[in-house]
Amino acid sequence: MNTKQSGIGMTSQRTRARMVERLRSEGIRDEDVLEIMGSLPRHVFVDEALASRAYDDPPLPIGFGQTISSPWIVARMSELLCQKGVPKKVLEIGTGCGYQTAVLGKLCKDVFTVERIAPLLEKARTNLRGLKLSNVRFKYADGNLGLEEVAPFDGILMTAGATRVPLALLQQLAIGGRLVLPMGTDEQYLYVVERDTKGNSEKRYEAVRFVPLLPGLE
Repeated sequence: MNTKQSGIGMTSQRTRARMVERLRSEGIRDEDVLEIMGSLPRHVFVDEALASRAYDDPPLPIGFGQTISSPWIVARMSELLCQKGVPKKVLEIGTGCGYQTAVLGKLCKDVFTVERIAPLLEKARTNLRGLKLSNVRFKYADGNLGLEEVAPFDGILMTAGATRVPLALLQQLAIGGRLVLPMGTDEQYLYVVERDTKGNSEKRYEAVRFVPLLPGLE
């Protein structure tokens, strides 16, 4: 048996259940999101030396100056994305280690995920392989540019902080779609941008801290 996948001790199902109860007590209300996060082996997405901390609150390093977001941030962004119904076709900007990708893959019909750091993208592919999510497609590309060749998207989720909404992402958002992103200069907040036939509207939510959205490839 693959103990890293199945979980033992601090990475067991019981530990995941405690994480879910903590998220619920911290205000997460989307039961589909909570159920999915309770089923996913989050410890698979971090280095083995950090496995015992995988279900704790703080973000953890995953190499290349990047982090895996805290469980609360993953749950909250997923919840905001699905607030008016689960989007069928979703674009994720910033694959990272693939944990948020896996949550989206369990929620949504089709997920496209973009990562600019090649070794991280390969790590995410490896991490997700055992979950057999055939509806997730990976792309090595600059997230600022989105993924025009398969747009439009019903939902876009960005896991890096921007100072403004990237124009390309707005243009690739379907009418009725939602874009969830961290944004700000001195301080970052979660924002939801909605697109309708009259244009775009923004709503600000909780203060957050994310690594910056960078251009180009590594």
